[in-house]
Amino acid sequence: MIEMWHEEKIEAFRQTLLDWYDREGRADLPWRRDKEPYHVWVSEIMLQQTQVQTVIPYFERFMKNFPTITDLAMAPEQRLLKTWEGLGYYSRVRNMQKAAQQVVNDYDGVWPSDMQALQQLTGIGPYTAAAIASISFDEPVPAIDGNAFRVFARLFKIDADIAQAKTRKIFFEVGQRLIDPERPGDFNQAIMDLGSSYMSAKNYDSEHSPVKKFNASYLDGTEDLYPVKTKAPKPKPVTYFAIAVKSSVGYLWEQRPADGLLGNFWTMPLYALTDFITDSDANWTEEEMVAATQKRLATDYGVVADLKKVAGRPVTHVYTHLKWTVTILTAEVAPQRLVRGQWRAIEDIQSDPQPKIQEKIWQRLS
Repeated sequence: MIEMWHEEKIEAFRQTLLDWYDREGRADLPWRRDKEPYHVWVSEIMLQQTQVQTVIPYFERFMKNFPTITDLAMAPEQRLLKTWEGLGYYSRVRNMQKAAQQVVNDYDGVWPSDMQALQQLTGIGPYTAAAIASISFDEPVPAIDGNAFRVFARLFKIDADIAQAKTRKIFFEVGQRLIDPERPGDFNQAIMDLGSSYMSAKNYDSEHSPVKKFNASYLDGTEDLYPVKTKAPKPKPVTYFAIAVKSSVGYLWEQRPADGLLGNFWTMPLYALTDFITDSDANWTEEEMVAATQKRLATDYGVVADLKKVAGRPVTHVYTHLKWTVTILTAEVAPQRLVRGQWRAIEDIQSDPQPKIQEKIWQRLS
């Protein structure tokens, strides 16, 4: 049961929070220099699971390449993916382009101005819709992200599990009561800043927080109990082999299928162990696995090579539900006619959008 504050206390909280935001808010961030919904939207998508300081150069590069939503809607996918390279979660930028096309084609380039309508655009969920609606169009709706979960949970000692989808409604209702109707965008951004500073997940400093007198969990010494969140299951381990085959005309290089993980990206040949190892082969030695990979390389690509394992630990990369462990196999061969893929010079490869796992493979090979 949440004990909601009376109106006088709510008003005092708004005033205290916004006074602090006016003094110390991060107004210098490039996406806060105006209320343009395109800028707000791009920044919010980029900021998902990425730190603010990391996002700044990516945001500026994105705006240089695609200064308007029309530019984004019309961008060639390869250029779009190359611009996004390094941020990961490439499905997000693909959805951004789809949403941009919706705004241009279905709304004549004019953004929907309320939270409900914004959620009809591809890839825009409740949080991003609320952020755009409140910041760009002054709709008094709370933007419930990780910061808001943490701030509101501590302020009111809310013990609902934030890992459960149904919990968002509880926090939205709390935020709806608290949000300043005159400055909803500033209120939401102040909560973001508060949640990433004085009320951060770790190393929080509520003793110096501008809203410490409103923080019920701080006042009774239970801040470390909030927010309540059950642990996500560990990512499933998957073993891969990356095949770095080099000839005098370049590396063996291919574009992956459009569907599935890493869709449309360019990589070296990548084989999951499960592509050619069955349960009955579970006791194969490493030499047998390399031999099986060589056989698949010859069958699938037409390349006959004597593959050698790169020394050192395998390359690892964690996706949301998967953990890839990648052993790199290398070979140098004479140019051979390919059944699949193509030979690409390294200078040409550098212009292709590449997923993070491929970047890590290059680093290991360098």
